[in-house]
Amino acid sequence: MAGRKSERWATRMGVMLAVAGSAIGLGAFLRFPTQAAQHGGGAFLIPYFVALLLLGLPLMWMEWALGRMGGVWGHHTLPGIFDAVTRARWGKYLGVLGLFIPFIIVVYYLYVESWTLGYAFLAATGEFANQNTATVNGLHTQYLGVRDGSALSWSLAGVIFLLLTLAINFWVICRGAAAGIEKFSRIAMPLLFLLAIILMVRVLTLPRAVATPFEGLDFLWTPDISALTNPTVWLAAVGQVFFTLSIGLGAIITYASYLRKDDDVALSGLTSASLNTMAGVIMGATIAIPAAVVFFGAAATMRYAEGGSFSLGFFALPLVFNEMASGALVGALWFLLLFFAGLTASVSLLRPILAFFQDELGWTRGKAASVLGALVAAYLVPLVLLTGKGVLDDMDFWAVQIFLPVGALIEIIIFAWLLGMKHGWEAITAGARLRVPVVVKYVLQYVAPLLLLALLGSWLFVPDDPKTGALSAAAKMMMLDGVAEANKPYLIFCRVLMGVTLLALLLLLRRAWRRKLDQPAMAPHIAAAEAAVDAPGHIMEEITPALFDAGRPDRA
Repeated sequence: MAGRKSERWATRMGVMLAVAGSAIGLGAFLRFPTQAAQHGGGAFLIPYFVALLLLGLPLMWMEWALGRMGGVWGHHTLPGIFDAVTRARWGKYLGVLGLFIPFIIVVYYLYVESWTLGYAFLAATGEFANQNTATVNGLHTQYLGVRDGSALSWSLAGVIFLLLTLAINFWVICRGAAAGIEKFSRIAMPLLFLLAIILMVRVLTLPRAVATPFEGLDFLWTPDISALTNPTVWLAAVGQVFFTLSIGLGAIITYASYLRKDDDVALSGLTSASLNTMAGVIMGATIAIPAAVVFFGAAATMRYAEGGSFSLGFFALPLVFNEMASGALVGALWFLLLFFAGLTASVSLLRPILAFFQDELGWTRGKAASVLGALVAAYLVPLVLLTGKGVLDDMDFWAVQIFLPVGALIEIIIFAWLLGMKHGWEAITAGARLRVPVVVKYVLQYVAPLLLLALLGSWLFVPDDPKTGALSAAAKMMMLDGVAEANKPYLIFCRVLMGVTLLALLLLLRRAWRRKLDQPAMAPHIAAAEAAVDAPGHIMEEITPALFDAGRPDRA
């Protein structure tokens, strides 16, 4: 345990790039353009920036602070941190979302990430040459192995690149935070930004096909004000903020737990959020959306975006490379670096589960990585085979639109109300070189939880058409309303599988804390925690004289 507690990031820049990499990834360059196109272009940006300011940035600071505190207490995952803060038996079970959400997301994320590696190979071998709007969709379908009339989907190339993706991911996490994740991020992130700028300039100089690139920018930046009354647009924006910033799922908290107690979390949180926003809004959307509008037009771009959360980038970008001089080389480098960006994100999603296996179950890093790798591989089998049945998009809906906002709401309640905003504010500002606006304190305590409750409530219960009393968009998704009858059994199977996964993690949590009860050395700490539960003001009284100078006892 001592060796794991002493693991730290090597440099401040390294951890900022690592967290930025976890945020930028595929969410910025692939998911953001698709979400923007699905929800009316400019109409999506207004709620996105509102959510970024009122939820994204304050929650980013909160997670950095909570993670740094947890690391000082010897915990690197939400179950342990929530247990220490609440001093209640139910605390660790609320923290299970910090394991469940990353696992659900990383499973389908790894599959999409492997597409970028496969597309790098396709670009390098000239498969993008002579592609047009009629054939590029078939190229993607062929790569996934989706066949008309077949219940199962798979291709040999897709499986090979998926296995390579898994091998690379687990090789990185086996090397640890500083030696693996940080070193990789320091090389991959600057290169990614450099190539993104080059590609962005090239897209804006594309010749007219159906439209011009600037008509694509007009579609992106001109809002449809009437769309702002649709709660689906708002919750989609919140989900995208959470997805791209990696907040609400515990990954940043785990990363921040490897900070030193005097490391600055205010400037680091702002820097990583700013890099993500620049990547998604300025670069990602400026590449994919104008490129798609040039070849498809604005209306067709929206229809293509409806094909899946990550589909737009795989349809538009091959056409861009086909129009470029040395397009095969540039396309290969772009998708390869996009793979690197996705890798930094998927590694961050794997890290909380790996840390839980090590810290709470006492496993070695090798054993933890082996078990986690086997679980992820087993989970990927039905996901790959059922790709053509909408399973991937259904998992993305539940994880991003439902679980992430719920997870963020729980984090806010734990941090701002149970820990207390006074001590929470001290945690955010301790060692800060940046003056955090005082208003953030009140946003975290009052505005953010109320906003999340209002958004979830309206999206779940407000009908799309109040005149007819139709179901809300979320209710339709939950009840599989509008889904093809042939696909419903597969989506039900997917949801049952997610439920079984959550139950298994809860049982694993119970086992981990029972293991602590069996350790005689833990008895005095457990007794002290039991007594503290019934004491008034128990949340922070024993942390004296300063916030980080005393650990909190583990609790059974």
